[in-house]
Amino acid sequence: MLIELHDLRKRYNLGQPNEAEVLHGIDLRVQRGEFLALIGPSGSGKSTLLNILGLLERMTEGDYRLLGDSVRGLSDAELTLRRRSTLGFVFQFHHLLPAFTALENVTLPALMHAGRVSAEDDAKARDLLGAVGLSAALHKRPSELSGGMQQRVAIARALVMDPPLVLADEPTGNLDTSSSDEVFALLRRIHAERGTAFIVVTHDPRLAARCDRLVELVDGRIARDEAVVRAPAQARPEAPLP
Repeated sequence: MLIELHDLRKRYNLGQPNEAEVLHGIDLRVQRGEFLALIGPSGSGKSTLLNILGLLERMTEGDYRLLGDSVRGLSDAELTLRRRSTLGFVFQFHHLLPAFTALENVTLPALMHAGRVSAEDDAKARDLLGAVGLSAALHKRPSELSGGMQQRVAIARALVMDPPLVLADEPTGNLDTSSSDEVFALLRRIHAERGTAFIVVTHDPRLAARCDRLVELVDGRIARDEAVVRAPAQARPEAPLP
């Protein structure tokens, strides 16, 4: 099992008059290799849940097991190490370093992990950039790339440490429809080819319908958790990118 949440709760402003609980007893299990959409209205708790899954925030109560191990008692340093080795992140805004080339941005997690970029890390980053269709843009900086190309660099960066799970927070929310479709097709292709699990937060019902499972949050509770049923024509594998 990749993720197991049991009675997970999150409260802010503990002990204060304005204390508020935003996640109310979440139970969730995610298998290795799943492609899951996390949906729900603004304020439903999606970002808070994703931050807890990404080990960026701590839960208030309950249990979170990642690859079978509870993360509750881990120190901040241990959480950082677990995050680097287990999780990849793709955000709505790519967060590329503007002074770095595409290749340097992709190798950044390896640099942060080991303090240097090995020849193997460099080769892996080059292969990933090739896989996302950017072999000709290795040495270009973000300002020289389109929005969709920048997001492809961010996806390659999320995969460079071979994480079993990628958390994607509105990964196409800042793109036009054409670029959005290309980036989502890339995520689906990576899932099919590498077996990487994805949890994708999206407000786009078109993209949610192309995931394999829908989990809907409403007012901090899971209101729906179901497999996506697609017509045969929609169920065909995503076409490879050029």
